[in-house]
Amino acid sequence: MTYIVALTGGIGSGKTTISNVFSSLGVPIVDADIIARDVVAPGTPALQAISEHFGSDILLLDGNLNRAQLRQKVFTSPEEKQWLNALLHPLIQAETQRQLKQITAPYAIWVVPLLIENDLANRADRILVVDVSPEEQISRTMARDGVSRQQVENILAAQANRHARLEKADDVILNQHSEQDIASRVVELHQQYLKQAKSVRQENHNE
Repeated sequence: MTYIVALTGGIGSGKTTISNVFSSLGVPIVDADIIARDVVAPGTPALQAISEHFGSDILLLDGNLNRAQLRQKVFTSPEEKQWLNALLHPLIQAETQRQLKQITAPYAIWVVPLLIENDLANRADRILVVDVSPEEQISRTMARDGVSRQQVENILAAQANRHARLEKADDVILNQHSEQDIASRVVELHQQYLKQAKSVRQENHNE
């Protein structure tokens, strides 16, 4: 199995920006958010189960999942959130493992926003945290998603806090520098991960 670097960070921290730089260096990306969207695409068993459970008004006119409405339903009900997680998490994990097993590159970036919250840290060889201040997260998310400050604060309250995330980090990118500084930091980490992946591969070979 390829060496896995889990890339995590809170909402609005800039995980996509960082993963795009790794991708430009030829590093394969496995993105939990993209997989989470794919497993509930029109025609999937998961979307049918969600529609049957919550009612057909959980779908948009084009047959896609109404994510805003679903978020609202599960946000106010721990039982509904638990039901949804029990349905989707195994599907997301299975597809994640399938994609990771197909990778032949020395290492892969696994973008997983809820790494800490879902207790998935032990599934990665190394953890890279994208870190920004909570205020920066709020302003970026409001601008990106067109949502209110209160909505973003509610999401932040439901996620692991900054301290908990940094405690788990092997490496950190502070995403408040210039694009050039961030790109330089990614290149530095890329070289580091190539060496670490090679070292692990040699250890496994010698066992």
